[in-house]
Amino acid sequence: MSNVKTRAQIAREFGISRKTLYNWLKEEKLPIKGRLLSPKEQKEIYEKFGAPENLPKKWRS
Repeated sequence: MSNVKTRAQIAREFGISRKTLYNWLKEEKLPIKGRLLSPKEQKEIYEKFGAPENLPKKWRS
């Protein structure tokens, strides 16, 4: 489970609050539930919103 991330970690990568991330996911109707995000869910987020610059190349499109 070392590859899972919390919503807070993902929000921090984008430089936004957890609430803003929640709103983004809701507006885009991404079916992501729970606090812990699997690598698959993380990839969906990065593909939808663009990967933050500080991410490894494997996560960027």
